[in-house]
Amino acid sequence: MRACIRRGASQVGGMCVELESQGKRIVLDLGLPLDEEADPRLMPPVSGLVSPDESLLAVFISHAHQDHYGLLRYAEARPRVFIAEDAARMLEAASLFWPGAVGLGETEPLYDREPIEIGPFRVTPYLVDHSAYDAYALLVEADGERLFYSGDLRAHGRKGKLFERLLRDGPRRVDALLLEGTTIGRTAGERAVTESELETQMVGLISDTPGLVLVQASGMNIDRLVTIFRACVKARRQFVIDMYAAVVLRASGNKRLPQAEWEGVRVYLPRSQKRAIIAAQAFAMSQSFKDSRIYPDTLADEAGRSVMLFRPPMMQELEEAQCLQGAHLVYSLWPGYLEREDQQAFQDWLKRRAIPVFHCHTSGHASVSDLERLCRAMVPKTVVPIHTFEAQQYERLFGQVDARGDNEWWEVA
Repeated sequence: MRACIRRGASQVGGMCVELESQGKRIVLDLGLPLDEEADPRLMPPVSGLVSPDESLLAVFISHAHQDHYGLLRYAEARPRVFIAEDAARMLEAASLFWPGAVGLGETEPLYDREPIEIGPFRVTPYLVDHSAYDAYALLVEADGERLFYSGDLRAHGRKGKLFERLLRDGPRRVDALLLEGTTIGRTAGERAVTESELETQMVGLISDTPGLVLVQASGMNIDRLVTIFRACVKARRQFVIDMYAAVVLRASGNKRLPQAEWEGVRVYLPRSQKRAIIAAQAFAMSQSFKDSRIYPDTLADEAGRSVMLFRPPMMQELEEAQCLQGAHLVYSLWPGYLEREDQQAFQDWLKRRAIPVFHCHTSGHASVSDLERLCRAMVPKTVVPIHTFEAQQYERLFGQVDARGDNEWWEVA
């Protein structure tokens, strides 16, 4: 079996790995590079994506983050695509409101530890803890050789037991471990904050806010939505989610996740999402949330007992609703996003409204110490850096390292 990292050998995001055996090929992830607009010119040079090539058997998507699936929309040859069943359903639901979710097309499901035989390849998914729901690492076997692609994973989320299970009974002595290293060089040995610890922090922040608590977080980060909801319950406030998040949570099919129908959950329809519903004539969908709705004219009266999932396009309508007296913002995303130039207007708005900002976030990626634990448990022949800016640090951390460049083929052995 041969391998080629098409993108991701020395960057975070835009992942794509091509594998070849006996003249047949598969692709692991087809991601949009971070901070890039979707553009067909970003497609990696993999035959069979844009025009038909029977030697390309399938594309396997590890999880539902754009930097791992975002270029699928340009795969005009429509190869077979495998992705987790729940993740695919959630992306389909999100596509009504979020252009980044479009282009998945027809897919086939991945299930935890259920191998898929395709040509000379045997692909076994391993469910992992990550900020994306229903995420997988992938073991690929062919020609008597074994390659393990970590995808994105962590040990400190609400599904951290999955990481411990991977240490306990995951693959051993693989020939190549393609290991993500997003946090290498970023955390400097810091212990990762757990979602449970975030929950405690949020309870305090909510309790200390006299007015409306705005929480800026991804509607696709299901762990974070659970954390916010649990904090709301403890702080005795209702959780106001937008219709986008309500649709995604429903599409998960997991009734243990917060749902619009639950006590203590309300659904707000921002103007931008209302326009999307009108454009798609999706009135039956919006009507299905009618019993949980909260409207602009009641936000001011309910502000002091509410926590609202917030997005910057909602700034003007919340001002008009006059619900921001005593409001605080809890920023629950990677802090680097706030430093971008396109966030300046949002920053100016916060200052003008005198809304204090509190950071309450943890990474979707494993700490360095947890990555070391994974390597010790898996005992790979070689570790190949991927999804990292710090490939030069791998040898110091993990021992036997085989660093490769983008578009470089090598033998897995």
